[in-house]
Amino acid sequence: MSLNVLKKAILGTLLLASSSAFAAQLTIDINNIDSFGVFRSPDNSVLNFDIGANSYITGVSYSLNLTAFAPSWVSEMAFAFTNSKVTEGVLINPAFIYDIPGTGTFADTLDLISEDLDFYVGADGILRLEFYEDYNDPSVSPDGRWNFGTITFEYTPEEVAGEVPEPATALLLGGGAMLMGYAGRRRRAAKALHAATA
Repeated sequence: MSLNVLKKAILGTLLLASSSAFAAQLTIDINNIDSFGVFRSPDNSVLNFDIGANSYITGVSYSLNLTAFAPSWVSEMAFAFTNSKVTEGVLINPAFIYDIPGTGTFADTLDLISEDLDFYVGADGILRLEFYEDYNDPSVSPDGRWNFGTITFEYTPEEVAGEVPEPATALLLGGGAMLMGYAGRRRRAAKALHAATA
């Protein structure tokens, strides 16, 4: 193994270890949860989870089996995860293209940072999860049922600054220093190649 390959492998391991040390997950098992009305309707099912003050929500993945009772559509079924004040958060329609009643399973993974949907919960640490309908069909109640599945949230707990870096911080700093050196060499190589081909 060449020295360059070894350095890249070590750097990748350091960055993976440091990022995983900060990240956390919350997985919620869904079992026969009903949705009745539009967002914030008092009849909707709402769950609250304490994930720590000012935690940073960075991703979500789900695999959910849904039933929409006619004349409701599965495309109208949605869930929202927000801070407790419902001033920041994300709204998701898992079956958004299926304008039909019936049952189906829907899954997806979203990187909230790349989608510019990341947010922080408040000082109370509460992540609020609501199951709702885009449209309330008055002829049926509930409009939909979330039969089974899971929703997993990726988040980063608030870090408390200290004089001595935690092990993960030290790993990240070490990895960052290596990355800066490697990136500097790559930039110089790119400039030299560009100058040679200009």
